[in-house]
Amino acid sequence: MKLSINNVCKTYPNGVQALQNVTLEISTGMFGLLGPNGAGKSTLMRTIATLQEADSGSIFLDDIDVLKEKNTIRQLLGYLPQDFGVYPEITAETLLDHIAILKGISNKKERKEIVDGFLNQTNLYSHRKKKLGTFSGGMLQRFGIAQALMGNPKLIIVDEPTAGLDPEERKRFQNLLSEIGENMIVILSTHIVDDVSELCNNMAIIHEGQVLLKGEPMQVISDLNGKIWKKVIEKHELNQYKQNFNVISTNLFSGKIMLHVFTCNSPDPSFVSVDPTLEDVYFSHIKSAKLTQ
Repeated sequence: MKLSINNVCKTYPNGVQALQNVTLEISTGMFGLLGPNGAGKSTLMRTIATLQEADSGSIFLDDIDVLKEKNTIRQLLGYLPQDFGVYPEITAETLLDHIAILKGISNKKERKEIVDGFLNQTNLYSHRKKKLGTFSGGMLQRFGIAQALMGNPKLIIVDEPTAGLDPEERKRFQNLLSEIGENMIVILSTHIVDDVSELCNNMAIIHEGQVLLKGEPMQVISDLNGKIWKKVIEKHELNQYKQNFNVISTNLFSGKIMLHVFTCNSPDPSFVSVDPTLEDVYFSHIKSAKLTQ
């Protein structure tokens, strides 16, 4: 399967240009859509999920027109939105069974096998009799994936799925996404760089509705080889360094500040060259976009 997004635009009534000529091609596997809050990620996800209209442009899943054949796409789509609500007094097993009925799985025995299978796959089978209102955030996200998988979808969209999860739940959720991403298109929309670097074989960076970069994570990282330099400085020196160098990121380090600078040549002998990461790619493109606004 291939999802083709061509010159999609969306402007809200308040004048905000949420999407500006977004063009992407997404094939089977995990695709990371990386960007800060308010970048347009959720707008694009809702548009692909047929929950809102685009002003212009086209989206095709193979030969299916996503913007016109909404009912057809909904039969092929699994969606886990950023704000995923459940009925707190209903058990996981009961609600998943109800969703299976809505998906057209009418045979009771078949439905039970499918529900049990997804509860096992998401490591929730032992909690199937518990009310969803008692689930932790990570358990709810895994339940969200279980319902998204119902109906054998060809395309799954997950919007900010690991935000707020503790490290153990985040890793468990990442492993689950990696597993399902082997056989279908999975779009992971997130502002967490590590999620994309650890999971996705293709990606794009979006900022203020515009695609700044697209490609394979390893390739876009290697494009920065020899261009990232680091130095540990005192806190009071930060403003001076920001004025004199192209500082793309800062992190606290033992009470001091470790800064990363983007430049093709050594800023000065006190800097050390470091291997770039996807975080460096992200921050360098976001900063460049802000400077050109």
